[in-house]
Amino acid sequence: MPGYNHVNRLVSELGEIGTKTQYLFTIGLVLTTIISIFFNIGLFRICKKNGLNIIPILILWTFSFSVLGAGIFPYPLRLHGLLGSPSIILFLSPLAALVFWKNTVIAHIKVISLLTLIIMMLGFLVFLPDFFSNYLGLKQRLFHFGWTLWFLSLSFIFNGMNNRIAKPERYT
Repeated sequence: MPGYNHVNRLVSELGEIGTKTQYLFTIGLVLTTIISIFFNIGLFRICKKNGLNIIPILILWTFSFSVLGAGIFPYPLRLHGLLGSPSIILFLSPLAALVFWKNTVIAHIKVISLLTLIIMMLGFLVFLPDFFSNYLGLKQRLFHFGWTLWFLSLSFIFNGMNNRIAKPERYT
């Protein structure tokens, strides 16, 4: 998009009605929703197999719902903001992991949870319009970076757990 600046413009503006990237953005969000649904199902199953509390995983469903809503209703439609807003509670997932999951079961989960939680919380600077007022896009992307880091961490952690379940040690 000519003139688009990632530091001061919103991510949703890339899919704004009438832009050249509107349909590509929508397709990307719908595909992201589909992938995140399978991801959440897989995490849920691994939690159940390992006796882990599922609350941090259940909170991830807000992401799937909000990305789908933001994709189906492009910016600046009112439903874009309304249906896209459930992701705002996504920070509760690493917070719940801090409370419910133990380092003894998932190595370094407390550090990973705390780090991603802090980064996501920095994204809430978007609600302080006078603080770095010219950096709205950057503030929003802090939240996006936080949840991206959280999802990647969960992917690596739970993939390792799944591999240990699928390939038990052989006894000789």
